[in-house]
Amino acid sequence: MIKMIKRLAQCIREYKKQTALSPLFIALEVIIECIIPLVTAALVNSIQAGCEMNTIFKYGFILIGLAMASLACGVLSGWFCATASCGFAKNLRRDLYHKVQDYSFANIDKFSTSSLVTRLTTDVTNVQQAFMMLIRIAIRAPFMLIFALVMAFVLGGPLAVVYLALVPFLGFALFSISRKVMPIFRGAFRKYDKLNESVQENIEGIRVVKSFVREDFETDKFKRASGDLATDFTRAEKILALNNPIMQIAINTSMVLVCFFSSKIIISNGGVGFNVGNFSSLLTYGIQILSNCMMLSMVFVTLTMSLESARRIVAVLDEESTIQNPGSPIKEVKDGSIDFNHVTFKYSESAEKSALSDIDLHIRSGETIGIIGGTGSSKTSLVQMIPRLYDATEGSVKVGGVDVRRYDIETLRNEVSMVLQKNVLFSGTIKENLRWGDPNASDEELVRICKLACADEFVSQFPSGYDTFIERGGTNVSGGQKQRLCIARALLKKPKILILDDSTSAVDTKTDAMIRKAFREEIPGTTKIIIAQRISSVEDADRIIVLDGGKIDGIGTHAELLKTNAIYREVYESQVKGGDDK
Repeated sequence: MIKMIKRLAQCIREYKKQTALSPLFIALEVIIECIIPLVTAALVNSIQAGCEMNTIFKYGFILIGLAMASLACGVLSGWFCATASCGFAKNLRRDLYHKVQDYSFANIDKFSTSSLVTRLTTDVTNVQQAFMMLIRIAIRAPFMLIFALVMAFVLGGPLAVVYLALVPFLGFALFSISRKVMPIFRGAFRKYDKLNESVQENIEGIRVVKSFVREDFETDKFKRASGDLATDFTRAEKILALNNPIMQIAINTSMVLVCFFSSKIIISNGGVGFNVGNFSSLLTYGIQILSNCMMLSMVFVTLTMSLESARRIVAVLDEESTIQNPGSPIKEVKDGSIDFNHVTFKYSESAEKSALSDIDLHIRSGETIGIIGGTGSSKTSLVQMIPRLYDATEGSVKVGGVDVRRYDIETLRNEVSMVLQKNVLFSGTIKENLRWGDPNASDEELVRICKLACADEFVSQFPSGYDTFIERGGTNVSGGQKQRLCIARALLKKPKILILDDSTSAVDTKTDAMIRKAFREEIPGTTKIIIAQRISSVEDADRIIVLDGGKIDGIGTHAELLKTNAIYREVYESQVKGGDDK
């Protein structure tokens, strides 16, 4: 718990001043509010003794002054508290977001996208609320409790024991409630993740949902997930709701006891030593004590809910990337040569089966390599090790003759461009998307590269041309158009290694051939790795690798593999036969 609090406290940073000033003004407000009943008691006693109006006015002005001072302290405390809590939440979101950006693929696999979104939104909001209560109400309530108890003993003597006796009773009740609700909240937040995952999956695949007329099925699935979550929160809230009746019982019982014993004392001693003024102030302090016990119970409820959120946030902040920069990293990639030296790879230490087994492969700089294999043959896993998105479990991967683990990560990845089958375009203009490859590229360079990627032909037809706005995920362009824009973006990096992971699957064979021709002419010195399902996409490669079950089944030219490799020949014949049938 202490470690978790210290980790979250690091996000306060530039808001330390406001965080300190808020409880300071709260403390001043509490002191003033505790003085007010004393002045009130003196006023009541003076009136009872038959004082003049001047005395009443004097006490009245003092009370007004104290009330205004208390108000000013409360306003300042609230302002500082709001600034500190919002700033804390801002820093917390920033730290979470930046942490996720540094994650390796292995780290991202550990946390689902929906879970990370929940932690950045709902969990941060819960922790922000808890922080706000900690520096305001959680400071005010104990301060007021202590001061009011002290003043109650000063004025009421043994009668104040009634209030003091409530503290252990309430403490035990709150502790018992906490033990009941914490496991429920822990499970509920996991269901929150699943609910968000369902929503995200549905929205991203809404076209598929509608094409299969599965709206009712998805709606029912959401209702079940939402209902399950509501059931858990209802159980927790029912238990937490016991706070209020417990507090009310305590308040009413204590007030009855204090009224009974105070009245008996005043009547029996005729108001000597303990009079009506003391009695009224004792009641005021009692109300303050018990109302702040109520506040503490509210803080307790909020902290109980936020504790699980805090744990989930700290889990992300404390997660260390499995891929780190080495000490004294190499910051220059000599060329685009690639060497896989008996590489074996597993996605996790607990995985029973290796995704890649004993890969021994050597690619010369500038060579064009095709990769063919069935679904699940680990083609993508192989190429993801080149820019060090994953690290080899056994063996080594070298680029430019140097183990990728010795490079500065940013340097290595700047020299490797990857174009995926499901590559992403971000919301913004076409120009802005293309300049991910080169922020300083001129408009003329953008047009030239788009012509090489066969993208200029459709971009120029848009009314706004290269200033056309791309919707989130590129939903307002076709799959083939999206792939060609992504290829152009990768070419702008002028990389030493270009990886196309089935990235021409949505374009026709003629356009595919034109793009490969542009590669040969534009970037002859760049190592090109082309993963494809179509033989025609790789048949003119310098060498073709056939993967099967995470192992290399064959390496050679198109002609050589037709003669020597059964898998390659079978794929070729099925595609040629399929073409003939058409």
